[in-house]
Amino acid sequence: MTEFQRIILVHYHEIGLKGRNRSTFEMRLLKNLEALLAPFPVVTIHRIAGRLCVFLREGCDWETAKGAADLTAEVPGVARVSCGFKCERDLDAMSQAALAAMAEAGEFSTFKVAARRNHTDFATGSMEMNKIIGGALCEACPDKGVRMKNPDVTVGVEVVQNASYVYARSVPGVGGLPVGSSGKVVCLLSSGIDSPVATWKLARRGAVCIGVHFSGRPQTSDASEYLVDDIAQVLERTGCIARVYTVPFGDCQRKIALTVPPELRVIMYRRLMFKVAEEIARREGAGALVTGESLGQVASQTLDNIRCTDAAVELPVFRPLIGTDKIEIIGEAGRLGTFEISSQDAPDCCTLFMPRAPETHAKLPVVLEAESALPVERWVGELVGAGEVRDYACPAYKPKNERR
Repeated sequence: MTEFQRIILVHYHEIGLKGRNRSTFEMRLLKNLEALLAPFPVVTIHRIAGRLCVFLREGCDWETAKGAADLTAEVPGVARVSCGFKCERDLDAMSQAALAAMAEAGEFSTFKVAARRNHTDFATGSMEMNKIIGGALCEACPDKGVRMKNPDVTVGVEVVQNASYVYARSVPGVGGLPVGSSGKVVCLLSSGIDSPVATWKLARRGAVCIGVHFSGRPQTSDASEYLVDDIAQVLERTGCIARVYTVPFGDCQRKIALTVPPELRVIMYRRLMFKVAEEIARREGAGALVTGESLGQVASQTLDNIRCTDAAVELPVFRPLIGTDKIEIIGEAGRLGTFEISSQDAPDCCTLFMPRAPETHAKLPVVLEAESALPVERWVGELVGAGEVRDYACPAYKPKNERR
């Protein structure tokens, strides 16, 4: 059988609805894929007929192509990924390529051919291609049945200006928008289950995500920092995190615990965290803060307490998990690949100096009066200055003062 060049067709949905801005989103996704697929034998990536096509080096084996396709499916902005081959605009070659593609589609019983002619300079129409290529496949695979509605496998055939693309194995992508198409946000990132999922959800909406981890150090060990690095490496695989600031927060927590009424400690911690994150956002040119809070899940996440913490900053605070319960969040973390990491025990600032009975319905005037006894502005400057920075591979990220 003739050996064809392997390709990966990248389909998108939301990007196709962007009208005049569509090309900008397409190029952002193309650049992201170029960088993220660097470990694979990619020759080039082109835009073709409302899709991106990844061309793999000749001689690339199936397992390598499958690995590249599976990674591509996890990249924000990708709706579906199809593995296949490039061949000549010749019906015999298309039939051979279709047979090769179908052989790599996994177990199936029924199939159909869906051909499309994008250029009318090719004499054979779409319906006729379906019949000819479908007939060749039926002859080569007599044990497989044809089903026009809901088949196990759809063999796609795309005839473009200078070539044909034939594919069979398709997997769903994560959808959304390409990272870098929706600005920049700062995410409060703990080693727990919720905040990595919230960060990923904002990345999936096209935001470049910068994490801020508040460590309990020096009052606790630095174990949570290693877990956050592990989480960031999971997000990094698909370009979903750009940088993480680690802020040693334990001493300030201790001083707050010694100064304010015990029931207000958690709110004071959160307000100071928000102020530090806002200052980092200002320096990074970010437009919003992001947290993993879910309404009513813990004492700090009641409606009254959320209002008191939000009042500490001017930037909008996004909470993508606000209406999600813990079981749903755990499911998302499992799919993302962070759940096992977040399930490990590690002391961090969230468990440090916790009161026995935290306030659940705080009033802002009471909070502001208690906070007035603290040197908050000085602490913000000191904490931001003490932040330790680690960068990750995010193709869309450029530091604010770096030339583009």
